[in-house]
Amino acid sequence: MRISELLDKNSIIANLKASDKKGAIDELAAAASTATQASGQEIAEVLIEREQLGSTGIGGGIAIPHGKLKTVDSINIGFALSKTGVEYDSLDSKPVHIFFVLLTPENSTGGHLKVLAQISKMLKMNEFKNQLLAAESTDEIYTIIKEQDEDF
Repeated sequence: MRISELLDKNSIIANLKASDKKGAIDELAAAASTATQASGQEIAEVLIEREQLGSTGIGGGIAIPHGKLKTVDSINIGFALSKTGVEYDSLDSKPVHIFFVLLTPENSTGGHLKVLAQISKMLKMNEFKNQLLAAESTDEIYTIIKEQDEDF
């Protein structure tokens, strides 16, 4: 399963404006809603609910907010890049610059775990992270992810 096949270009934010966790989740949810039947508000509620279990800010400037929704019928991925960084209660207490949002159907079992593992594997590659951080546009971000995807 390729990340680029699950990522809708309309769900990519090249320059996230938010500076705090709530604002980031709202902005991410609004963008992700363009590729699903779910509303931005529904998505934001599910992502915030998940954050209450523990931060999805995994450290190293990365967060992977995720959640399951009834109104999502297939796995969807969104992406955002924050040039300034977002205070996100990350495990290492550092600001987040790279966000991958993962939305899955409510009855999904193992598919989302495979996608989370794939994203995590990609983000362990410093060159990939540096390319994303330097990206200036939605198209550039999509191309970087697609090219990295082909190496897996």
